[in-house]
Amino acid sequence: MKKILFFTLFFASFVLKAQNYGAINQILDRLEERKGINQNLENVNIDDKKFVLIKDFEDHTERSFIIIKGKNITYVEMFDDKATGKSTSNVFSGDIIRKKNIVSLRADQLENKKIPIPVTKTLLLTKQKEILYLIDINSRERWIDEEAYSKKSK
Repeated sequence: MKKILFFTLFFASFVLKAQNYGAINQILDRLEERKGINQNLENVNIDDKKFVLIKDFEDHTERSFIIIKGKNITYVEMFDDKATGKSTSNVFSGDIIRKKNIVSLRADQLENKKIPIPVTKTLLLTKQKEILYLIDINSRERWIDEEAYSKKSK
């Protein structure tokens, strides 16, 4: 009788540990997904994609776009002044390099004129809940795929 009781307790503790491990593993997977760690997105095509970043301040709104066409990019900054209602923009163009989930962009032309110091960004490609993001490695800004953003706003 003692052997059966011991075996039952041993088996029950093993099952509980397995369930706890499964729960902990799910939590870690979600956290890694949020951080963009351990995602294999090498096969995800970002050609002809448009990523959007919107920042809202008290006096103005900044909208930035990264448009990827093959190895070329267009980086657009738009500033909307809330007081006057005027909009200004800067249109940069350049190229990208992609290695696994890292996308590096270098925009060395402002409205088709070479600029002395190019705009550079290093971004991490992540996917969360079937939505593509580019996360700026330096500032942690999140650029959302424009297709997903337009679906949310509808």
